[in-house]
Amino acid sequence: MELLHQSSLPSFIISPISYLYTDSALLTTSPTYHLLIRFLTLLIPVIAFLYLYRDYQSFLSLGPGGTPSTPLGYAKIKILSIVSLRNPCRPLPVPPHFRPQNGYLSSLPRREGERPVVRGIAPQRQQTQKSPAGVYEILVEKLRELARDPENKLVERTSCFEKHSSGLFTSVPLTRTCRGEICHAHPSDGSLHMTLHPADAKVVIENEWGERHPLAKGGWFRRFVPREFVLVYAPRSDEEVETVVRIVDAGVWWVSGVDVRKERIENLEKEQRRMKDVGGENVTREVSQKECWACRVHGCGRGGVGRMVGDA
Repeated sequence: MELLHQSSLPSFIISPISYLYTDSALLTTSPTYHLLIRFLTLLIPVIAFLYLYRDYQSFLSLGPGGTPSTPLGYAKIKILSIVSLRNPCRPLPVPPHFRPQNGYLSSLPRREGERPVVRGIAPQRQQTQKSPAGVYEILVEKLRELARDPENKLVERTSCFEKHSSGLFTSVPLTRTCRGEICHAHPSDGSLHMTLHPADAKVVIENEWGERHPLAKGGWFRRFVPREFVLVYAPRSDEEVETVVRIVDAGVWWVSGVDVRKERIENLEKEQRRMKDVGGENVTREVSQKECWACRVHGCGRGGVGRMVGDA
């Protein structure tokens, strides 16, 4: 195909092309154009610096956490934010290999009001609806009560994830977390991080008591937090403390297999009696084997269950 020369084009097309070409040539050679380029060259770095400065100060304002409050720690979090969860309020499905498929919590009351504003990755903190000081003290005392009961096999020590606050650990871990850590509370806002059975995490999220951690994606991200890691919102009243402690009970059950309220054992015994009346001993034994993770029934080996579940 022959190339079209300018001379072969109609005059009504040639004139605009010539005008644009001439106008752009004049613009790039004008002093105003060069002045504008220099101005933008100086302005863009200043804007970028101000943005990074304000964003870094926001990172520092979250307080101490699992990531050092340094420029290097900030850079690490900014990189991780690129691949973090986009919707932390979307529950995880229960993997088919998990035993049991059901969690500890059958239901929860719906949390009143809207979800709080949450910022950050590590640390991750509430910006609104924080716990009053007196309510947080009640929460901490409730957690220490759990640790004081020797049957619960719990100890209190510095959080393995957070590194700056106290956490509850089990001495008989079944689900592998960071050194058997079950949960830790944040004094700055009253919220908690913990590991839950996916079915329990679903109940918590759908009733607006918490959300998934931004890095709780599984796979390679397990080096940071478990896939079932959630943020439970800070209680705002004595009544909400009771609900939050019930969620902690579910975390204890998932990580250690210990039912601190004995409710799971009672429910299992009722189910066994019902199934025995319906189908005999074989059905009862089958139910017991499916639920042995959830309770301290005689004859249920913990090692086999731990191998089935793997790490959280």
